[in-house]
Amino acid sequence: MDGDERDIFQFLKTRGTEFVGAMEIARRAGNKKKFYEDPDWAKTVLMQMQERGILEHDAAGRYRIKPVSRKDKNKHWVAPDIAKILHESGVEVEAGGDIAPDEYYEEL
Repeated sequence: MDGDERDIFQFLKTRGTEFVGAMEIARRAGNKKKFYEDPDWAKTVLMQMQERGILEHDAAGRYRIKPVSRKDKNKHWVAPDIAKILHESGVEVEAGGDIAPDEYYEEL
């Protein structure tokens, strides 16, 4: 990853699995000077990262780090809020949609 991609990746990593708009990414991932000179600087970088499989986007055009899919046949995906409720009641489950370590995304 180059410098801009790393800045975007580190910012999105702090947001977890939440989708974030391109303008907010451009404003917060780079410095103020970069944003004021070109408010759309992040759009091309975001599209490149999406093509490489690092990011995914929703229907509204917001981006997030693509969660790692687990292909374990004995486990089923559980929404994070349901996993929290089950965990509080003593049932151990694994919530889906976790972000992989940085090394995984470096290889993409």
